[in-house]
Amino acid sequence: MRARPWLQHYDQDVPATIDYPAVPLHSFLERAAQLYPQRPCTIFHGAELTYSQMNALVERLARGLAQTGIHIGDRVGVMLPNIPQFVAAFYAILKAGAIVVAINPQYKAPEVERQVNDAGVTWLIALDSAYQLLRSIQPHTEVKRLLITSMDESVVGGEHFLNYDLPAQAYPDLALAEQDRWLASLTQTGHHAMVELPDVGPDDVAIFQYTGGTTGIPKAAIGLHRNLVANTLQFRRWLVNMEDGKETLLAAIPMFHVYGMVLAMSLGVAAGASLVIIHNPRDLEDLLSSIEKYKATIFPGVPTMYNAINHFPGAQQGKYQLRSIKACISGSSPLLRETKDQFEALTGGKLVEGYGLSEAPTATHCNPILGENRPGSIGLPLSDVDAQIVDLEDGNTVLVPGETGELVVRGPQVMSGYHHMAEETAHVLQDSWLHTGDIGRMDVDGYFYIVDRKKDLIKVGGLQVWPREVEEVIAAHPAVQEVGVAGIPDTYHGEIVKAWVVLKSGKTISADEILAWCEASLSRYKIPRQVEFRDELPKTTVGKILRRELVRQHLAKA
Repeated sequence: MRARPWLQHYDQDVPATIDYPAVPLHSFLERAAQLYPQRPCTIFHGAELTYSQMNALVERLARGLAQTGIHIGDRVGVMLPNIPQFVAAFYAILKAGAIVVAINPQYKAPEVERQVNDAGVTWLIALDSAYQLLRSIQPHTEVKRLLITSMDESVVGGEHFLNYDLPAQAYPDLALAEQDRWLASLTQTGHHAMVELPDVGPDDVAIFQYTGGTTGIPKAAIGLHRNLVANTLQFRRWLVNMEDGKETLLAAIPMFHVYGMVLAMSLGVAAGASLVIIHNPRDLEDLLSSIEKYKATIFPGVPTMYNAINHFPGAQQGKYQLRSIKACISGSSPLLRETKDQFEALTGGKLVEGYGLSEAPTATHCNPILGENRPGSIGLPLSDVDAQIVDLEDGNTVLVPGETGELVVRGPQVMSGYHHMAEETAHVLQDSWLHTGDIGRMDVDGYFYIVDRKKDLIKVGGLQVWPREVEEVIAAHPAVQEVGVAGIPDTYHGEIVKAWVVLKSGKTISADEILAWCEASLSRYKIPRQVEFRDELPKTTVGKILRRELVRQHLAKA
């Protein structure tokens, strides 16, 4: 208990250790189809696919892929937004023995080309709207074939998708190359029905998940089937108020990001939940209407999403019935106490902060769903996860509770390494411990706190300033909606602190008032020397504020 003080703060029924089955990730879908065949697996724009239908679709698509030349270990790019085809493609690729390389569908040609070439993608599944872009880069890649699908309502939610019939002649403006084909054509029964599928095991590779990692260089974290199975089951056991076969999960975070892939799609499928798929989470009317219409109970998300709901007039005025929500896990960036309290008051559900990274797809810590949540804490290590704080200088000496250092973790979900980057792998994986690059501390009860990213540290005249500390102070001002803080070059101090601030609608405040507010809580060297007001801040697809982009924009204007 002294080595793992967090165990005594687990919710009742959360185990210290879990017996993980030696199965591939797609076995969760097969099991759900057996137990809940008529339950909706996906709900999208009113159209439903049951677990029985989805499993049959995945089976046919996997055999179609195998018959068309996909082999075990091949890398298949999936460049799709949140639509039912993502779910079908993801599990079919795994079932065919191949590796999913999820690609942001908003990427431009150079970004797609770089990721495809780095991963060695040979097949790519994408929307028809991206077809010309992909054809333009194809000669510079190893991609042999493109499998195309559509966002058209009749395809995604209607007869075409449900009947697996996508006539190309219905889309005369899209000139498909002879070797390219419609995704749905591979799901037709017939000539490939007897194609054998490989025996995929827990130690086979499931995903290449691209991340900036702990050093900011894009790289593919290798996730084995057993890594994703473990993290899925860790969260299934953590959510003690979740009932198999009875939940409705709002899948609003991007499934091409490992957070949405595991905590929305995989967790939902493992629990036999209905996935209400949200294509555009910024459309708050659609998102809130979906919660009300389908009585969503589980809602993984990011702080900016919950904060946007808190400040949406329709939600504030009680226009939507949101009381069905019972559990929400927030990740990707710090969850402010004000955001948590407002959202819980609005919905009656529990909103808890967790922590993770693509190298441990997707999480290692979370606050208890029913038990104590400590302000500013990322919570407790999940079942079977060890965590400790080590000295920043030697990266090895374990620090005592309360001291600040680098967070290192180990557990069954930790990646096997980075794709073709042995040196980077050796840097972050040392004696089975994953060095996260995040600076944190642990209290005496085993609750962990993230101070900041190691690489985001600001040094003002040699003194250390953690951006998150300054952000939390400014964000607490009643007029502030969100804030980003970073260091900018200064000839005298080396760096100074700058804050980029977005105000709440209808609020007005000056830079001097922001600085006066900071003086009550921060040492003088931590107080921003510059404040810039913005209408919005640059963010990742999962809502994390891009501090480096703020600095880049500042330097471009300087």
